[in-house]
Amino acid sequence: MKLKLGIPKGSLENATIDLFRRAGFQIATSSRSYFPTIDDPEIECMLIRAQEMARYVEDHDLRGKIIATELVATTKRYLEKHGVTAKVEFSWGATEVKPPVLADAIVEVTETGSSLRANNLKIIDTVMESNTQLIANRASWQDARKRRKLEDIRMLLDGAINALGKVGLMLNVHKDNLSAVLAVLPALKRPTISHLSDDQWLAVNTILDETTVRHIIPRLKQAGGEGIVEYPLNKIVL
Repeated sequence: MKLKLGIPKGSLENATIDLFRRAGFQIATSSRSYFPTIDDPEIECMLIRAQEMARYVEDHDLRGKIIATELVATTKRYLEKHGVTAKVEFSWGATEVKPPVLADAIVEVTETGSSLRANNLKIIDTVMESNTQLIANRASWQDARKRRKLEDIRMLLDGAINALGKVGLMLNVHKDNLSAVLAVLPALKRPTISHLSDDQWLAVNTILDETTVRHIIPRLKQAGGEGIVEYPLNKIVL
């Protein structure tokens, strides 16, 4: 026999756990899990939003198929398009922890899918893809000062997006080793090369994908590069 115990997540969480402690039950939570442990083998705990508690208490048997999501209308349109009949319920959050106890499946907004994988969930289909857009109303766009400001913001945002996943790399190299160093750098990159105070030495500056740098730096050192510095980038304005 297992009794499922819902604990309200949020402002009531600590007070509830403390009440159970005074009643003789030791409940331990983890920031990485929505399933607290309890020193009673006949009880299973789960953190649930207080707003949803009554609904799940009423329907622990989960008759039929239940899909939990914050995107109710989108999910219903998707199911209708594919001829699927299911019960779609609004989720107040922590949607990824609800299967299989509180829902048969979920529709969730995710960027990397890491939270889904951490909860042993598998993505079976993509309902839609979205991205962030900078928008303005027509009146603001017609105003010359506001339009100039919006264009400045757009340029800076584009620069920040261009810099994602990129790092800067600079190093010094003797003229005799320049060809060897350039051979290490990706063929499509065009590094900036400038003279140092010693005319036998050059400074090389370039931008690379962050994922490639750990492989390239050792090879640059072997090719004769010195004073190699990797630095983060906030913006790349093209």
